[in-house]
Amino acid sequence: MIEVDQNIINAITAHAERDYPHECGGMLIGKFEDGKKSVVETFPLENARDEADRYDRILILPKDVMRAEKYAREKGLDVVGYYHSHPDDKALPSQYDLDHALPVWSYIIASVISGTVVDFRSWEMEFDRSKFNEERIEGIDRKTAAGR
Repeated sequence: MIEVDQNIINAITAHAERDYPHECGGMLIGKFEDGKKSVVETFPLENARDEADRYDRILILPKDVMRAEKYAREKGLDVVGYYHSHPDDKALPSQYDLDHALPVWSYIIASVISGTVVDFRSWEMEFDRSKFNEERIEGIDRKTAAGR
């Protein structure tokens, strides 16, 4: 389970719609506590892929991940996950997503169809890296958030 409030969904939605038709991404900053994750803010990152490849892939540079981790530490928080968009596709993780994921983190995917976020879901990878399991998002009204 991951706790996410409406302000976080609004921030992810704005980033995904602003960067459409390209993928966007960023870190989820929050806390690991009592067996659950909570997100208190996003840390948007730039897609470092070549322009022609940004439609269906995002590249986050290690230096940018380190900046996000340093930012979280300075605030007494953790990086609890990562979000990204799937332009003109479903909010389902791809094999590429699985190949580049880390256990424990949450992966929120926003589906952006024709420039509008229509769905978002959160995923957590199995420890053996075999698959993602959908993770319950608590703290928001998904219909209101996706349908605005």
